[in-house]
Amino acid sequence: MAKRKNKSPARQGRLPDSRSRSPGLRIIGGTLRGRKLRYAPQRRVRPMKDRVREAVFNLVGPSIHGKHAIDLFAGTGAIGLEAISRGATGATLVECHYPTAGVLRENIAALGVESLCQVVVADTFAWLEQEPHLCMLPWVVLVSPPYDFFVSRQEDMLRLIETMYQKAPPESILVVESDRRFDFVLLDRPDAWDVRDYPPARVGICRKPDVET
Repeated sequence: MAKRKNKSPARQGRLPDSRSRSPGLRIIGGTLRGRKLRYAPQRRVRPMKDRVREAVFNLVGPSIHGKHAIDLFAGTGAIGLEAISRGATGATLVECHYPTAGVLRENIAALGVESLCQVVVADTFAWLEQEPHLCMLPWVVLVSPPYDFFVSRQEDMLRLIETMYQKAPPESILVVESDRRFDFVLLDRPDAWDVRDYPPARVGICRKPDVET
């Protein structure tokens, strides 16, 4: 993918006030607000920080309603479960690490949303190549891998994001969390991405139109 001049550089995002935050990992908005999630801190799992997650869902807004969440590199499921809490009709959560997937299932059960969630224990890159069958409602695709993947597996990440965009039904939303080492100008349609910095995170949001022009 050719590198293009970025016409819309990242903006410094305004984070919500954190004074009301309680310690630990929890759902921060919607019908499940305040419910705690199990999270055993480990090097390979990096949940999106509460304030960044809140900022992301504020940007997505009510358009989350009626969409199917696809949480790639799901970890403990905080982003996908947040999407359900805020109105997504269901979620597919993909996580390759068996112990972490076990914690993810426990979180789903604790919230009582088993009927809304499908946990896929698989490598995300390999899963995508297997032509998975997914809900044909519009999607909200949540991509929050280890930051190093944007360096060590940059081509794989570019391909993954572009493939999800191409496969997504019209009116879908893609949310990608990286750090500052990743430049969204490398993606196709760079001007379609609303990119904001919440140091150390960088978040890009892209909305697929009803009709491509």
